[in-house]
Amino acid sequence: MTQPANSFPVTETPTHPMTRPVTQFGPDFPFAYDDWIAHAQGLGQLPSAQHGAEVAIVGAGMAGMVAAYELMKLGLKPVIYEAARMGGRLRSQRFEGTRHVVAELGGMRFPIAGTAFFHYVDLLGLQTRPFPNPLTQAAGSTVVDLEGVSHFARSLADLPPLFAEVAQAWAQALEQDARFSEIQNAIRTRDVPKLKRLWNALIPLWDDRTFYEFIVQSSAFSKLSFRHREVFGQVGFGTGGWDSDFPNSMLEIFRVVMTNCNEEQRLIVGGADQVPCGLWRHAPAECAHWRKGTTLASLHNGSTRAGVTAITRAPDGQLEVTDTGGNQCRYSAVLTTCQSWLLTTQIHCEESLFSQKMWMALNRTSYMQASKTFVMVDRPFWKDIDPKTGREVMSMTLTDRLTRGTYLFDNGPDQPGVICLSYAWMGDALKMLPQPVEKRVKLALDALQKIYPDVDIASHIVGDPVCVSWEADPHFLGAFKGALPGHYRYNYRMFGHFMQAQHLPQQQGIFIAGDDVSWTPAWVEGAVQTSLNAVWGILHHLGGSTPATNPGPGDVYAGIAPLALVD
Repeated sequence: MTQPANSFPVTETPTHPMTRPVTQFGPDFPFAYDDWIAHAQGLGQLPSAQHGAEVAIVGAGMAGMVAAYELMKLGLKPVIYEAARMGGRLRSQRFEGTRHVVAELGGMRFPIAGTAFFHYVDLLGLQTRPFPNPLTQAAGSTVVDLEGVSHFARSLADLPPLFAEVAQAWAQALEQDARFSEIQNAIRTRDVPKLKRLWNALIPLWDDRTFYEFIVQSSAFSKLSFRHREVFGQVGFGTGGWDSDFPNSMLEIFRVVMTNCNEEQRLIVGGADQVPCGLWRHAPAECAHWRKGTTLASLHNGSTRAGVTAITRAPDGQLEVTDTGGNQCRYSAVLTTCQSWLLTTQIHCEESLFSQKMWMALNRTSYMQASKTFVMVDRPFWKDIDPKTGREVMSMTLTDRLTRGTYLFDNGPDQPGVICLSYAWMGDALKMLPQPVEKRVKLALDALQKIYPDVDIASHIVGDPVCVSWEADPHFLGAFKGALPGHYRYNYRMFGHFMQAQHLPQQQGIFIAGDDVSWTPAWVEGAVQTSLNAVWGILHHLGGSTPATNPGPGDVYAGIAPLALVD
């Protein structure tokens, strides 16, 4: 899942030329996951006695599938349990009668800064293209509609001066109060000591303070009007603005902008679920123990196990997993990749498997709401030129109306197009929650009719609409984590849980992964990185080791670990 993209990009300063790209390298734990998984020596070796041993993976989303794929390469037999559908929040809903026309109900835009994720995209040979974010070339044109007034633009320069003032204030606030350029340059050059020094200084300053507090207290915004802050909140952050995140810890926003999560995003042609589903079917070039051509699908006889209802410690010390059919199997290691709330609602997880401090962290996770409503249309009609204005009849749209963000997806002149009529967050998403799909479409079309009075969108709709409210799904209970002020310590416990040498014996062998375990919730790179942490943890739990030439995250953890705040 990805958060909205910043519609006011921060410009690189000329003193820091982009000799290397900014990636999701740290800042809390600056480990080069992309280098680790691409190394010729592989991730490690297991004792031969462990070859073929079964390990349980709870959840077939991106985190679960990456872990299963890498553990299979090491010679283990992952046993994947899935309660709903493969892909998790990479949920690509294909419109009826089509193969490649999709509604991306979950993650739909992926920053190229997520280099570990794109390792698997490239491995599978998937095609990507720029995502049509506001004010980008891929969008073509953008309409910003606020308080009943619409502004047409192809770039920020086309909007009234107020918008440029907001963009400049945001850039200045980051520079003056967070040393943005210095941190980005340390990430770009992978200067770990400098990055740790700069980032660790920000953690105690901003862990317990909100995003809105940062804006209000910054000298850059304090010189401007409330209207400037209001515009920033409404449209400054892609779909529905930054205001959905205003109550969250400012540290989360720092991570987004400093690692370029909000820049150069791409979509995956044909659907993002092709990545986890592709790993299910992909045969690694090299695989310990298993014969050539082995895939996760072949190890499972073509189907994952049913959902999990219980995880307990068996009398022999192994972990016992019970599925919805009542089947019980025992494993030396279990990886849970579901959202943490499910360990207390959908799955009976024995309390002794985690410390009470870890349970506090798992239960205090705060999830954000999100809703999307999609329709398929007969063609990309929005490219038609209005003879009155000489412009496209419809554009990517940001508004303070109920729809908040409307996105247009062109699949080619001879293919049906897709419109995300509404992409809303938090309170705006809750307004949609009780509405049936037909009412959601009507509400969205009514709002868009006020912006485009001469465009009959409904006449172009073909097929049935598709929508989602993630908070209503019992297997998710929310779209993704949004850490509140004071939650840094909880994230510290969750992220470092794979380091189990100091855990009590009854707490060893169960691992957690997923974007809500990571420092970058809502971004799929966080799911991949925490999954790889768990791979290292399971490898060492079963007596394996990593090559001296390719140390893993646990091998270097002590030297670059996230800052520990005193409880």
